[in-house]
Amino acid sequence: MRVGIGYDVHAFGPGDHVVLGGVRIPHERGIVAHSDGDVLLHALCDALLGAMGLGDIGQHFPDDDPRWRGADSRKFLRHCATLLTEHHWRLVNADVTVIAEAPRLGAHREQMRAYIASDLDCDEQRINVKATTHEGLGSLGRSEGLAAQAIVLLARADASKRGR
Repeated sequence: MRVGIGYDVHAFGPGDHVVLGGVRIPHERGIVAHSDGDVLLHALCDALLGAMGLGDIGQHFPDDDPRWRGADSRKFLRHCATLLTEHHWRLVNADVTVIAEAPRLGAHREQMRAYIASDLDCDEQRINVKATTHEGLGSLGRSEGLAAQAIVLLARADASKRGR
């Protein structure tokens, strides 16, 4: 078994929505990022890549590569799913926390879980998405941006369930 931890943070900027867990959520501001700025999926990808010993999201999708400008982060997650299969790992579970004063995620949580489970080809019960605030403290508490952290547990895939 292997454990991986991921973290990502992005500042708010111009725009009218944020993308979290692949879900477009209306918001008074957007995210400053090279891709779609989905901190939830970026943290999850880093956790998966770390658990597999395959570096980080920046090595696989460099932010100075124009191919990834505005990219849908679900593409990054599907790449990680392919690597899981190729390297004979399966996801036991993933636990992801979004840290932000806003937007509220309750109404979007199940769609996020569904997208993540679909992209990782696993049961939704293996995916947990939660949110917390920063209680008004620091840059996140002042609503200057949002962050996410993720932890995953991987196990070796047996021959009959490889990649699941």
